[in-house]
Amino acid sequence: MYRTAIATVLMMSLTPPALAQNFTTADEVRPILDATKGSWVAVREYDGKDLLYFTHLLAWRCGLAQIHYSLNGEAEQQYDAEPCYEDEAQPNAIKVVDKLPYLEFGLNSIEMVTVRLVFDDGAEATTSYERAQIMTP
Repeated sequence: MYRTAIATVLMMSLTPPALAQNFTTADEVRPILDATKGSWVAVREYDGKDLLYFTHLLAWRCGLAQIHYSLNGEAEQQYDAEPCYEDEAQPNAIKVVDKLPYLEFGLNSIEMVTVRLVFDDGAEATTSYERAQIMTP
């Protein structure tokens, strides 16, 4: 048992990063995002504001060309995600260097969020959420 565990750890450490970290195309991320539509965005009340988080989408952004959102049926806006780091071992890493993974809005101003994703192959997916569906503690 001990030898098997050591062998497994050694094999995992020898796996090239490119093989261990795919998920950089629409074909690779679409099934994951389809299965996790309920987690695309989240709303959190914090410090007298509504924070709209895009963290889940950022984790799979390398297969996306664009992320759009609209609040309460208003005009759609584009969320500018940090780039995909395709020349690095972890291209989907969220570094939060220039941009936070959320946007700030007035407290209780978010009633409904619609998200439209444009994949890097041009296909699109859209989902809408009522506030209660995506609230986090």
